[in-house]
Amino acid sequence: MGRSWKKWYSRYSESQHIPGKHVPELPEAETIVRGLRTTIVGERIRRVEVLHTDILRQPKLIFSKRVRLRRINGIERRGKNVLLVLNEGWVIKVNLGMTGRLLPFSRSPRGAERPTHSAVRLRFLSGALLVFDDTRRFGSMEALTSAEWNERSNLMGPEPLGSTYQVSHLLDGLQRSSSPIRSWLLDQKRIAGVGNIYANEALYLADIHPQRQSRSVTKNEARALYRSLRSVLRDAIKAGGTTIQDYRNTDGGKGEYAGQLSVYGREGKPCYRCHSGVQRIVFSNRSAFYCPSCQPRRRNK
Repeated sequence: MGRSWKKWYSRYSESQHIPGKHVPELPEAETIVRGLRTTIVGERIRRVEVLHTDILRQPKLIFSKRVRLRRINGIERRGKNVLLVLNEGWVIKVNLGMTGRLLPFSRSPRGAERPTHSAVRLRFLSGALLVFDDTRRFGSMEALTSAEWNERSNLMGPEPLGSTYQVSHLLDGLQRSSSPIRSWLLDQKRIAGVGNIYANEALYLADIHPQRQSRSVTKNEARALYRSLRSVLRDAIKAGGTTIQDYRNTDGGKGEYAGQLSVYGREGKPCYRCHSGVQRIVFSNRSAFYCPSCQPRRRNK
């Protein structure tokens, strides 16, 4: 299991830095959760078919034993993870990686509708099934007890759309860090579910340069960032997420938020507010997009 974990983590880390690739973030995971809630809740798992064991974070026999004949009581999200909540205190944690898709079918797919990169299939007593399809196989699945999952969840930061998450939490976290603010937003231990697309978009709307030192952000700027981050995430969820290349929802459709992006992927194109050219810089192995006029680089503290 140790070698399997190291192999998976190496591939997953690689996926975070492939130029032009988009790893599903909070809005994409939430869109998938909402799609699965209407299709597989109440189903009972009859059989597990593992076509690629490197997707699993545990031995195949252990995974199968933990989930077989259990009922899916609910679908939840934590950060970028999709959670299949089973009866008797079990959870299947799914990380979509870069190209992972969760596709429900009312019967075994045939012909053109059959997924071409199936990694794991959960077959239900009803005859329906759920397919985890992953072209590059950077995604993962793992069956955990509720206690095991809670331990993992407690290591993650708060949910930015959570009812208890306030601007004071954001400001306090920023003031404790000297890292660039874009890097801070991407740290899942500080805030859960935010990735590069929505971090760039939120910083643009808040007029904050992505390389600003986190602790240099003022109270007013933190308020603006809090509002812009929540607004961007909510709008992206309404649009079904962002499809740059690979992401698809549970129906196989694309997310439509790409048409609303202000700076991400728009290098050289005019800013919608001031018409300056959007610029791209690379740091921490990822591209950041910003408007040099609306988001000037200020001196760090």
